[in-house]
Amino acid sequence: MLSSLTTLAQQRPPAISSPDVHPDHSVTFRYFSRNAKKVMISGEFLKAPVAMTKDTSGIWSVTVPPVKPDIYPYSFMVDSVSLADPNNTYIFANERFKRSIVDIPGDQPLVHSLQNVPHGKISYRYYKSGTLGTMRQLLVYTPSGFNPNGKTNYPVLYLIHGGSDTEETWTKVGRANLIADNLIAQGKAKPMLIVMPYGNVRPAPMPDFTKDMVNDIVPFVEANYPVIKESKGRAVAGFSVGGGQTLNIGLTNPSTFAYVCAYAPYTATDEFKTNFTNWSPNAEQMNKQLKLFTISVGTEDFLYEPVKQNIAMFNEKKINVKPLIVPGGHTWMNCKLYLADTLPHLFR
Repeated sequence: MLSSLTTLAQQRPPAISSPDVHPDHSVTFRYFSRNAKKVMISGEFLKAPVAMTKDTSGIWSVTVPPVKPDIYPYSFMVDSVSLADPNNTYIFANERFKRSIVDIPGDQPLVHSLQNVPHGKISYRYYKSGTLGTMRQLLVYTPSGFNPNGKTNYPVLYLIHGGSDTEETWTKVGRANLIADNLIAQGKAKPMLIVMPYGNVRPAPMPDFTKDMVNDIVPFVEANYPVIKESKGRAVAGFSVGGGQTLNIGLTNPSTFAYVCAYAPYTATDEFKTNFTNWSPNAEQMNKQLKLFTISVGTEDFLYEPVKQNIAMFNEKKINVKPLIVPGGHTWMNCKLYLADTLPHLFR
């Protein structure tokens, strides 16, 4: 019996702390495997994957140099197989790949950090989608002091995730709730609801999500929350595929959404082609309806050139679009920046 317990103890992996963020913003990562031949770490804070070193107990480790404070996804490559960090419970919310998240705090609180301010609440809700013929989940952020039975009617931001992300990505990775908490507490943003729906509708056609948003999601929110039921109280924003959906939803329904904010929008879709190839908008009327229309993108984003072409197209159509061009790529680091830029301009 004692021999069996000894064998079990030898097989059990040791307790490992990973990642460890140090005061100088360097980070140590660890992974346990006695049998792996090669372990590397890949992350959006690295220009290229970095090899990890194995000690005699089978623990692989590496300390990367100081990293700019932010939230970054990363994964281990174990003999060419990509794995999330098994010692880190902070997982990137995505349906296609599984990565872990490392949060590197700044010396001063960042806009997405947990700060000593009043906090809103995240609720998980289900609504019946008549468009898609099923029950679907969405998340609703309500600001601090929200009273469902009060006299205040709030504006609403409908916030859409990227392709293969989920309705949780904007909170777990994008920190939309904390960004809103901090900006509202500073008086820089209006108290608002943020509704984060599940935007993937496959195998249904993508246009069905536009219908789902307009015909099912908005009516559900307006039937269950004290909100402004006019375009001046509605905004739609989204990232990547969600940014393309934002353009399709907002610009084909300008009487429904007065604020349209697309973040690095992916527009190589049949829906976008159908909506905008031979688009002849009444620019004067649309510019009156849209209180804010922005398109944001990073200069290293793989969609930078297509986004610039879309901005040029909207300018050619005489639609007032405000571009936000920043450094960086197609990342959730930039997503947080885009959202933090957007919120102070909404519902003014």
